[in-house]
Amino acid sequence: MDPIRNPYAPGAGQRPPELAGRDDQLRAFDVVLERVARGRPERSLVLTGLRGVGKTVLLNALRSAAVRKGWGTGKFEARPDQSLRRPLASALHQAIRELGHPDADAVDHVLGVLRSFVQREAGPNAKLREQWSPGIDAPAVRGRADSGDIEIDLVELLTDVGGLAADVGKGVGVFIDEMQDLGPDDVSAMCAACHEISQSGLPLIVVGAGLPHLPAVLSASKSYSERLFSYQRIDRLPRESADRALAAPAAEEEADFESDALAAMYEHTGGYPYFIQAYGKAVWDLAPRTPITAADVGVAAPEADRELAVGFFGSRFERATPGERDYLRAMADAAVEMATRGEGRIDDIGSVATADVAALLGKKPQSLSPARDALLKKGLIYSGERGLIAFTVPHFGRYLRSQA
Repeated sequence: MDPIRNPYAPGAGQRPPELAGRDDQLRAFDVVLERVARGRPERSLVLTGLRGVGKTVLLNALRSAAVRKGWGTGKFEARPDQSLRRPLASALHQAIRELGHPDADAVDHVLGVLRSFVQREAGPNAKLREQWSPGIDAPAVRGRADSGDIEIDLVELLTDVGGLAADVGKGVGVFIDEMQDLGPDDVSAMCAACHEISQSGLPLIVVGAGLPHLPAVLSASKSYSERLFSYQRIDRLPRESADRALAAPAAEEEADFESDALAAMYEHTGGYPYFIQAYGKAVWDLAPRTPITAADVGVAAPEADRELAVGFFGSRFERATPGERDYLRAMADAAVEMATRGEGRIDDIGSVATADVAALLGKKPQSLSPARDALLKKGLIYSGERGLIAFTVPHFGRYLRSQA
């Protein structure tokens, strides 16, 4: 097959040629956009799921839908080592520009509030390079969004930005990727601001995406967050959608898959969107002709596995320290031992009890807390409920066992 015409696109956040299996989320978001723009009450949205299920792709697709409706939008990726003020200010600056508000004075006032909000982080004696304000000529508005209390400041800032959008009959969408990496104070402030905006009926929503434990992070910050956001779990694709993700792009290039080949692809990929793209690319490059057969899939699968071992699994494993790697390997082995004891099967994320990991390493659970907490912060594992942990990357345990 001609590699130049290969339609598959494995990449971090890269939109696949066929965004299969997400039609329900896209249609529901169109309803949200219309309701918010008309002043109807609607909750902000949180997408959760494992690595490789397409959360970032869907987040970008939702943002594109907002842009098509004439909304002002901005997006940023949360990082555990960065406070909320600067990345949020950059996102809101872009959203304000996209609104196209005709009153220059009103726009300058909100930009001044935005400048005041972000410069509060730098402090009064900060050097010029520390005072973020690219493209903002308006002077800072003193006494607005600059109290130093992030919760107060964020409520004031989003209220002003939402009012600007209401003036022109549009909305503003703030899109946050890796939302679980926001600091505790920033999470609390974001929840409080969303609560205030919702009560005020202003046309501004937050759309966040993060790992499966994100709802627990939000709930620990504000108890009412369970009612504040609409939570959508983004999972692997069912067989029909996975087949469409492979067959539709191939058809565009005048190629096809035999039914047995599609079945083999689902067996290898488990329906996870990133794996579908990775295996699709490898199979296309190695298949001699169309239609692609199950035998072609069998030949290409080892090549896809090698690519995933380096770029998808290996790059994450390398981020761990030696002690953390021991913990990860013990998780993978503990899942096998649990299945051997007849206490369940090995699932895609290797769910195990922390006590079992400690027993396998011959240590007390308390002594392993630093390694476990570090892996949680690095986003390599998560805890869905007390005493249990799992990998954030599907099939990570299988990869670790294959490397043993």
